[in-house]
Amino acid sequence: MKKKLLLFSLLSLFCGMIYMSYDLHFIPHRQYDNKDFDIKTYVSQFDQDNDGIDDQSDILQNVRAYITTKPKYKSQYYGSGYPDDGYGVCSDVVGFGLLNAGYNLKELVNEDILLHRDDYQIDVVDKNIDFRRVRNLKIYFDHQALSLTQDIHQIEKWQGGDIVVFQKHIGIVSDQRNKNGVPLIIHHYSPYQISYEEDILEKRNDIIGHYRMS
Repeated sequence: MKKKLLLFSLLSLFCGMIYMSYDLHFIPHRQYDNKDFDIKTYVSQFDQDNDGIDDQSDILQNVRAYITTKPKYKSQYYGSGYPDDGYGVCSDVVGFGLLNAGYNLKELVNEDILLHRDDYQIDVVDKNIDFRRVRNLKIYFDHQALSLTQDIHQIEKWQGGDIVVFQKHIGIVSDQRNKNGVPLIIHHYSPYQISYEEDILEKRNDIIGHYRMS
């Protein structure tokens, strides 16, 4: 009986380790894309920085370029606004993705704050940090971006390059999907994060915004 219990415990431990390894992306996941679900890839009609790449594609490409630098997670203030030392937080994934597509959130959020002080309710405006706060970005995107469905099961409505906002977190929608067609999210949330592109939407119930720049 003791041997059976020991065997069962070891088997349970092994299965648990396999599950954790898969969940933490130690074990590669099969990924899908729009073609696998007959979804037409959205292409923006706008090219904010006039580089020949539409905004939607530009944002996604820039975010992928940003995460290849493997930014380390740390929250701190920068006099230049944008982190310049290899560190960052969740909002910087969005900030750098949009910056290199022609959308300087440092300036744009500041302009919107000055126009809508009552909405933001900020006592002391500081454009070097205000645009890196999730709460402020949510308000800015409510004002300036196209608001889309928060229902993750309307998979055709979610496209790579979209922005998703959670209660205390933010990220960019990937062009890769899971087996259900739900997109992965490119984000940064922890010093111990293994992968910057993860299958998290079906695990969360705190989505408060889904946006597209154009």
